[in-house]
Amino acid sequence: MISERMGSLIREIPDFPRKGVIFKDITPILKDVSLCKEMSEAMVKYFKDIKIDGVACLESRGFWFGMLISQMLNVPFIPMRKKGKLPGTVVTCNYNLEYGTACLEMHADAIHEGDNILIHDDVLATGGTASAASQLIEGVGAKVAGFAFLLELSALEGRKKIDSSRILSLLTY
Repeated sequence: MISERMGSLIREIPDFPRKGVIFKDITPILKDVSLCKEMSEAMVKYFKDIKIDGVACLESRGFWFGMLISQMLNVPFIPMRKKGKLPGTVVTCNYNLEYGTACLEMHADAIHEGDNILIHDDVLATGGTASAASQLIEGVGAKVAGFAFLLELSALEGRKKIDSSRILSLLTY
């Protein structure tokens, strides 16, 4: 099972990025090529029955699987980055993190009105980043088709901040 294989590879790093946080490090998963492929395929399969016009992926670890997902779906990859990292005209959204605040940006012309966009990130924690991504997408007149996460920290109740009936987390803690 994918979740068991993922769980056996994820390592916990105490006090990162600040004291009291136990960081779930997914980088060991990247060594297992077959698991990465299975994870990508599982995310694509979960959303196969809905129309998806693009995959919005959150910097930076969302990029790792986001490009694979967008290629498998044959739709555009839409990078969402921290403030000041994208050239050209952007739309922005300020939001709260588990341990601070941030600003998320997307190219203003990356998504078109009426598009159905899948949002992908590595971890669903408090839901702040996913909610900000959703606001950016809806702010340009598009729709959120669903959310795909590698893992979810359920104790932080991030699902409560995102409005979607289609949320996939491959592994939940």
